[in-house]
Amino acid sequence: MVKDSYDAIVVGGGPGGSTTAMFLKKSGVDNVLLIDKARFPRDKICGDAFSGKSVGIAKELGIIKKFDSVPNETVYGVLFSSPKGDQLAIPFPYEDEKVTTKPGFVVRRIHGDNVIFQEAKKQVETLEDFTVIDLLKENDFVVGIKGKTKDGQEIEIKSKMVIGADGSSSVVAQKVGEGIVPPEHQVIATRGYYKGITGMTGNIELHFINEVMPGYFWIFPLDNGWANVGLGLLTSEKTKRKFDLKKSQESIITNSKIFKERFKNAKIDEQGIKVWTLPLGSYHKKNHGNGWLLVGDAASLIDPFSGEGIGNAMTSGKFAAQHVARALKENNFSEENFDAYDKELWDTIGSELKTSHNLQKIGRYKILLNLVIG
Repeated sequence: MVKDSYDAIVVGGGPGGSTTAMFLKKSGVDNVLLIDKARFPRDKICGDAFSGKSVGIAKELGIIKKFDSVPNETVYGVLFSSPKGDQLAIPFPYEDEKVTTKPGFVVRRIHGDNVIFQEAKKQVETLEDFTVIDLLKENDFVVGIKGKTKDGQEIEIKSKMVIGADGSSSVVAQKVGEGIVPPEHQVIATRGYYKGITGMTGNIELHFINEVMPGYFWIFPLDNGWANVGLGLLTSEKTKRKFDLKKSQESIITNSKIFKERFKNAKIDEQGIKVWTLPLGSYHKKNHGNGWLLVGDAASLIDPFSGEGIGNAMTSGKFAAQHVARALKENNFSEENFDAYDKELWDTIGSELKTSHNLQKIGRYKILLNLVIG
């Protein structure tokens, strides 16, 4: 039974939210509620890559071995191709096998997210099938949430802190006035699951091909001969060009000189091609205020070049938990007190995001991509 009040409420049970909840527990905060609008396991449209950064956080939480219980595919590097057709494979940094489980892997979010959420569920109180519709406020401070159960019952729950980990369309971000990411800092992308693609190399593949410039086409290897296939393009470019991503993906697979042979016998699963949006870390979004913090996609932290977001979601969740635990000890939930969260987060990932944004800009020019990859 849900209590009337908590020290911290985490909205969103994905990797960012579940990581936040577990690090709160690790920091000595026991009175935590983790909420999600779905019931796990649930799917999320994504590239499904679990990077080295994600592996590091999962090891720190002591849950990395739990992923062995679900289907996943180890990946050893990234393969880039240029519009001209040159290819470049870059291996992931990889320690001794006794130290590091895997350099990285690809796991469907329906499996991977469930692993993390179920571990969080063992440590903190959880509430599934509950949709947050508003925030409770007193004297310009967020002091809880208002939401609906699956049967439509409205409930208010008080909290000293609310952490928004509820994705790109975050209700928490919207209700504090931080829901909009400019289209030039947002990608719209597709995802389809295909079986039977030939020429897989054990690498994540990012192809900068003429058909989707200045975006790219990807193939990420999955378990049992499956692959996650999609393409991404800046929302501003999609709007300007009236670009149909689904049709473009189908055309690339059917007609491209590079890919039509590889996809000749491939079949897509019954879900077909799905579309979703990615808020990029090239936009430094306001991520904290009186009584609230944002992590992961809600804080617009997706890598502008690779499109990878789980690592930064989990990293921000770790920092958010540490700063919330500190604020609880100090009994100070002011925006100024959480400036330190923003500083630590961006001191850690800011230079990487800036580099990725610069690489994304290079990706708008075929001649530069051909030069760099060549």
